[in-house]
Amino acid sequence: MDLFQPLGPIPLSAIAAAAACLAAFLSLLLLLRRGPTAQLHHLRILAEQALAASRGEAESTRRVLADMERALTAAQADARTAQQRGFAEAALLMEAKLREMAENNAARLAQIQHSVNEQLHEAVEKQMTNSFARVIEQFAAVQKAMGDVQAVTAQIGDLKRVFANVKTRGGWGETQLRALLDDVLPEGAYRCNVKLREDSDDVVEFAIIMPMRGAEKPLLALDAKFPMEDYERLLNAAEAGDAEAERAARRGLETRLRLEAKKIGEKYIITPTTVEFAVMYLPTDGLYAEAARIPGLLDELSSRHRVLVLGPALAPALLRTVHLGFVTLALEQKADEVRCLLGATRAEMVKMDDVLDRLAKQAGTMSTTIDRARTRTRAVGRKLREVEILAPVAAAAALELEVEEIEDQEPSSA
Repeated sequence: MDLFQPLGPIPLSAIAAAAACLAAFLSLLLLLRRGPTAQLHHLRILAEQALAASRGEAESTRRVLADMERALTAAQADARTAQQRGFAEAALLMEAKLREMAENNAARLAQIQHSVNEQLHEAVEKQMTNSFARVIEQFAAVQKAMGDVQAVTAQIGDLKRVFANVKTRGGWGETQLRALLDDVLPEGAYRCNVKLREDSDDVVEFAIIMPMRGAEKPLLALDAKFPMEDYERLLNAAEAGDAEAERAARRGLETRLRLEAKKIGEKYIITPTTVEFAVMYLPTDGLYAEAARIPGLLDELSSRHRVLVLGPALAPALLRTVHLGFVTLALEQKADEVRCLLGATRAEMVKMDDVLDRLAKQAGTMSTTIDRARTRTRAVGRKLREVEILAPVAAAAALELEVEEIEDQEPSSA
């Protein structure tokens, strides 16, 4: 219900009260023109009339306000009733919507749960299949590895039997060093089993021909050593955790390396046949690492015996340095050849310049002679201009020439 609807027409009492007030106001104006006594009497009458009119107007206003109050009360009651009815309808509608949303959500959750269960079942089944296949593959790999381990164990036993022989150990180190030299150095860069002294039968396993200028090139001696017994004692002591046995085995290995370095220095360093140092090659990196762990051993062998100790990891660096020397020497030789070739070319160019100069002078003389001959020919032609030209055959017969020669000469004479 609208709370601000119109309340109806204005009551007649209100109109009458307004007219009375207007009449009193007019009467007051008239009295102002009369005397004071009459004015006071008349004012009293007017005041009483105005009071009566005010009372009537107040009564009318009270009745109007009462009517308005009743109308407002009825409007509020109607509005409250309509509002409660709207709230009830909204509550019912919201309850229905919530019930519908709950049903839709339940159906969707059930659908999602079904889909998730299917995907989870498929994923679990696929994962289990893959896991079983992986387990089977790993089991087969383990069986294969066990077979490989058994084969390696047998091969290790064979290696132990091979390395038990000193000569065989030396041959293995020599073979490894030969393969390394073949891989890094160019062909013909080293020699095998070289006798360095004329008065001795000592033969070095390998000797690298150093890349230097001159006919006589010094050699670099390389000797492979494999002190297997000392190295095995050191490994066994370290594996057993026996510190005293490990120190004793390390001292034995140090003594053996010092002895071998002394022999190499005395036998294979012969200047100027060789360079001022030699190389002792240890066939395994583990053996070289144990030698390097001995404090000051490698420096002492290098300074006292002039023997450089190398393992499989460091020997290629030295050999590549030597190979770089061969490359540098070859480049220098090629540079000398190119320099000689350029010098010879320059000499030939000087001779060619002289020949071209003489040819230019001869060409100038020939050109002058030809110009003179053509001048004389044109002069003779002008003199013989009135003479009739014979046919080629007749001209050939008169001059005792062949026809081809006449035909060849016609363009030049023309």
